[in-house]
Amino acid sequence: MAAAKTQAQAYIDNNAVVVFSKSYCPYCTSSKKLLRETGANAEVVELDQIEGGSAIQDALEEISGQRTVPNIYIKQKHIGGNSDLQSLKAQLPALLKDAGAL
Repeated sequence: MAAAKTQAQAYIDNNAVVVFSKSYCPYCTSSKKLLRETGANAEVVELDQIEGGSAIQDALEEISGQRTVPNIYIKQKHIGGNSDLQSLKAQLPALLKDAGAL
């Protein structure tokens, strides 16, 4: 678990925008689409396609209190899931610019 937590934290610390996702999740697809349309340079971590993905998902719950995907961070700040990201749609360009992700 410690290794997974370190790995999850590294993704968060080393990327302006990171989306912990699952390839088959419709909410993840919606979040990734919005970020793409906004022009964000986002790191997408498909937890169902990497080794140790479920351990990383468990670690995210410890880090943010959220186990569900998508689990989104902008500028190392936990944004939340898809509905949280969608509610920020109007502010997203400014947030992404501030994070250096545009």
